[in-house]
Amino acid sequence: MGRVFVIRLEDGDVVHECIERFARVKKIRSAAVIMVGGADKGSRIVVGPRNGRAKKIVPMPYLLNNVYETGGVGTIFPDSKGNPVLHSHNFFGRNNVTRSGCVRLGVKTWHIMEVVIIELTGTCASRKKDRTTGFELLIP
Repeated sequence: MGRVFVIRLEDGDVVHECIERFARVKKIRSAAVIMVGGADKGSRIVVGPRNGRAKKIVPMPYLLNNVYETGGVGTIFPDSKGNPVLHSHNFFGRNNVTRSGCVRLGVKTWHIMEVVIIELTGTCASRKKDRTTGFELLIP
């Protein structure tokens, strides 16, 4: 384990953009990420592929139509160009409705998002584009 960072995202901040920018500035290569806070109306998540076993994977975007409580976990590992990439799956709850999905399409912070980044040392894991799925998969 390396450094530990506690950051706060502000109202309107796009979660993955802010965390990746912070990782670039602090030269964080690999990390575990925990977050809790609010997601604003208009945020977009990926809730799964249309058909889980299709040869061509078609993501299913979902638009949050209101403010939601959110929490999630993720990882940061560099892509093939050395840029830190956040992969985070969060839950989004409001009243008796809960969604879960990947934040990659643009989750906007509602008021605040508390983020803990735990740097991982001693690993050379990275993300590499997989020809079959089109995903940037983790290569340990």
